[in-house]
Amino acid sequence: MPKAKTNSGAKKRFVLTGTGKIKRKHAYKSHILTKKTKKQKRNLRHFTLVDAADSANVRKLLCLK
Repeated sequence: MPKAKTNSGAKKRFVLTGTGKIKRKHAYKSHILTKKTKKQKRNLRHFTLVDAADSANVRKLLCLK
């Protein structure tokens, strides 16, 4: 059986924590920032965890068990 390839886009977007959870960045922080409040932009800076419902799909893209 051939080696499984990791999805390149997922490789750049997700990070694994020490406990095996998957971290992701917030959306809506890339452009059209003039109409967003300082508070909104500040809260979008931080990383968050991938939801349990989506983690199985992300793990499949990253070739994790």
